[in-house]
Amino acid sequence: MLARQRQALILDRVRQDGAVRVADLVRELEVSDMTVRRDLETLHDQGLLEKVHGGATAPVRFASFEPGFFTKAALQQAEKAAIAAEAAKLVQPGMALALSAGTTTYVLASLIASIPGITVVTNSIQVSDILNRSRGQDQTVILTGGIRTPSEALVGPFAISQLRSVHLDLVFMGVHGMDAKTGYTCPNLMEADTDRALIEAGRRLVVVADHSKWGIVGIATIAGLDQADVLITDSGTDPETLAILGEAVPDVIVAQVQADVTASVPSLGPHSSREVVARAH
Repeated sequence: MLARQRQALILDRVRQDGAVRVADLVRELEVSDMTVRRDLETLHDQGLLEKVHGGATAPVRFASFEPGFFTKAALQQAEKAAIAAEAAKLVQPGMALALSAGTTTYVLASLIASIPGITVVTNSIQVSDILNRSRGQDQTVILTGGIRTPSEALVGPFAISQLRSVHLDLVFMGVHGMDAKTGYTCPNLMEADTDRALIEAGRRLVVVADHSKWGIVGIATIAGLDQADVLITDSGTDPETLAILGEAVPDVIVAQVQADVTASVPSLGPHSSREVVARAH
């Protein structure tokens, strides 16, 4: 098992139970005590958990807490690959699309880079970069201006003014969190404003969000749950959550994440590995 996979499993346990013990992780992951402690140290340094004697606990998170792009990119990679594969099926040649900033939309960008004739508007530096490096024939990529955030998004009045002049077929939106009461949320006020402008520019909104986003609440609401035309999540989402989402969203797609299929995920920067076990089809 790769380090990223172990760390994703550790984070899932922390989110579910609030805390984990080193001894339990050693037994469940079938690795050494030292390996578990290194994983906990890595996750602690990224602000994703708090190390305590004998284990780790969930960190104290404020509504404005915003992890960096590369920190988020290391999490739920299999789920993001499966979700992006389902999202890519919605894209047809000649469409005009928007991709918001985010690591799931980044993976999606790599999958649609060969679709001919599409126009992609994005406020994501990373999405723009991968499309410009690998785009297919007759594609147009438009990157907005704006103020750069830790999530590699360009936000603020300049970005919003540009988005108000475009009309798009689909908007693919990654979110920081989603909740029955607060809807889809973001930890950055200006990014939330920019995301709302993206939504207004499109005829249909497709939200891409893995199971770990449920119950997370950022400082600003981007949209209510029912404002999405399509929600794509993964098979790790529990039935109760799916029932809530199904009542609010007309079309909920559950991407199946499997343990025995390897998929390629695009490189997420100079310090990341290009190949990961994505467990998706």
